[in-house]
Amino acid sequence: MDQPVRYSPSVEQVEPDEAETIQGLEEQFQKILDTTSQDYGHAVRSVHAKGHAIARGTLRIAQGLPPELAQGLFGVPGEHEAILRFSTNAGDILDDAIRLPRGVAIKVLGVEGERLPGSEGDTTQDFVLVNAPAFAAPDAKKFLTNLKLLAATTDKAEGGKKLLSAVLRSFESALEAVGVQSAMLSTLGGAKPVHPLGATYFSQTPFRHGDHIAKFQLVPVSAIKDFADATINATGRPDAIRAAMNELLAEQGGIWEFRVQLCTDLETMPIEDASVAWDEEACPFRTVATLTVAPQRAWVQGESEKTEDALSFAPWHGLAAHQPLGGVNRARKRPYAFSSAYRARFNGCPIHEPRTLEELGA
Repeated sequence: MDQPVRYSPSVEQVEPDEAETIQGLEEQFQKILDTTSQDYGHAVRSVHAKGHAIARGTLRIAQGLPPELAQGLFGVPGEHEAILRFSTNAGDILDDAIRLPRGVAIKVLGVEGERLPGSEGDTTQDFVLVNAPAFAAPDAKKFLTNLKLLAATTDKAEGGKKLLSAVLRSFESALEAVGVQSAMLSTLGGAKPVHPLGATYFSQTPFRHGDHIAKFQLVPVSAIKDFADATINATGRPDAIRAAMNELLAEQGGIWEFRVQLCTDLETMPIEDASVAWDEEACPFRTVATLTVAPQRAWVQGESEKTEDALSFAPWHGLAAHQPLGGVNRARKRPYAFSSAYRARFNGCPIHEPRTLEELGA
């Protein structure tokens, strides 16, 4: 394998009108939040609003990692408490019959080191991942275009969304049959309705990995991997995903490997184009840690909602050694912070960065 590229601030190229684009993203986030909070009488996330499972686990950082992998959080072997939130990507809480990409956000606790701006004083590291290797937009401007479309369809007739989802899924299935996927069709409702516990998740966008640059991946390796191709029939069952996750997670828990893909070529593994999946043959993902979740209930009605309100997950919350890179990541910083502050203010529930799982009632 080629030598990994060393991180330097020069790997990023900021667009001259980037601040204007970020302001536009924040405005679209507010449109979504204003609509949904009025509908529900309660503020939910502007993206990935519907949580399907919240699980407590342990992240074990591997011993004997080579220097290029033993960076940042992964520089010291040991164990950390962690909390996982599984979700789908819409900004409103939709019937599970609408086929959307799956996401998982991970908060690792007890993490020490130099912090990213805005997370000083905390001891958590967030990772936000989706079950596709590339982002639906190459850059912040296209991200804004896509978000405008999603904002415009927030709070529209759910029956129409179900019909559209079925049509989009047929188009996406045809593409998948010939080895092609459309991130945009999936985002709009054409995603394969996979079981979240069997899915493989990707950071999609690049991050600093200490002295290097990387993308991240979460791969199931225990028996839950057998559900990689399993789908969930949500017809007539608006919360089918929660039910399926409750059943499987309570029965067997799960084990995942957390993996790192190092950038070895800035031309073929670009920083500023998030729509490009980096070649795994040229540079494979390599395991740096194991995430274990003991058997437990994935969703407890009346309790999980409280945890949802108390927590936020954002790419910019963590160590300076894992700084988000590229235009899409830079564009996420302010809107994500805006969304969290909006929820906290509207709900009268301050966002909480736990130091132990016990603080969350685990």
